[in-house]
Amino acid sequence: MQRIVLKLSGEALAGDRKTGFDEDTVRKVARQVKQITEDGIQVGIVIGGGNFWRGRTSEHIDRTKADQIGMLATVMNCIYVSEIFRCLGMTTSILTPFVCGSFTELFSKDRANACFKEGQVVFFAGGTGHPYFSTDTGVVLRAIEVEADVILLAKSIDGVYDDDPGRNPEARKYSQVTIEEVIARNLQVVDMTASILARDNRMPMWVFGLGEENSIVNAVGGHFQGTKVLV
Repeated sequence: MQRIVLKLSGEALAGDRKTGFDEDTVRKVARQVKQITEDGIQVGIVIGGGNFWRGRTSEHIDRTKADQIGMLATVMNCIYVSEIFRCLGMTTSILTPFVCGSFTELFSKDRANACFKEGQVVFFAGGTGHPYFSTDTGVVLRAIEVEADVILLAKSIDGVYDDDPGRNPEARKYSQVTIEEVIARNLQVVDMTASILARDNRMPMWVFGLGEENSIVNAVGGHFQGTKVLV
């Protein structure tokens, strides 16, 4: 494993606060990412948290504008988390699919590869840059473009279940599942568009709970406790 793209859900980064981002949680993530980059693994990161606006409509704001607000929210989230990473001694770049002045750089595969080569952690912010697509689709798209070995989905839940474990205590957790079964049973690992994109481009996804101790390091190091979505 040489290159990964890590998706950090906004809910997981909230920690016990359940809202916003918990700085202690972000620092724990940063320390783990620093450890695996020091071991030679290249890391790209996508952060959720744009759902505060994404997909909303109202009498005054239509879906397209709401999605644009959501995309900008993910840019702010990446700037915040990137600064925590920098405080711990890492170098980072934030790449977006649209111009944000001096705040970010415009995404291209060549620019991302150059950043990886320099040992930087690369934040892919702003989703796909288009409305009607979630950060799920964004993370799969970026992972395919930069030829990552795997997508790591760090969530508030510790894997993929055959039912909602919050409502059904008998729900069974998969140790591994095929992307075809995810699509057929609508298991909601990522949204349907992202699932089909991952299937068609043979991009594996590993799902695990961010709240588990050293979960990112363990996933990369072979001590994986979540669910592997196979292609």
